[in-house]
Amino acid sequence: MDRLLLVFGGLATAGVVAALLGRGRKPLPAANTSSVPSYLNRHDFDAAASPWLVVVFTARSCATCAGVMEQANQLASDQVAVQEIEFSSKRALHKRYRIDAVPLVVIANETGVVQQTFVGPTGAADLAVALAELRKLS
Repeated sequence: MDRLLLVFGGLATAGVVAALLGRGRKPLPAANTSSVPSYLNRHDFDAAASPWLVVVFTARSCATCAGVMEQANQLASDQVAVQEIEFSSKRALHKRYRIDAVPLVVIANETGVVQQTFVGPTGAADLAVALAELRKLS
């Protein structure tokens, strides 16, 4: 019984010391694992004159890209152009915009300023809500 108390007492002391040593330290910043553009040259894409542009950066090796592209296609209208930029066929655009993670959905306004981005799997509802909010604000 005495040994058990000594073990628990030692663990409690170690926990208090660790907490005191860690006190006042700033937490490490989150790692930035992907790059997203803040501007798209509208002439790099089809339908450059469309008021809104939804670009989906994809790759053939990406398991979720086709699903995200399918969701993004639901946004297409006379006011919203949707275009897929697949890595192997549009490598230069991936490089120009420093795309290092796919799927990446970028919503840009008529001047090419990026208004919203989504990295990773994204549903049609999230995309539609974001676009509706942006269109309301413009």
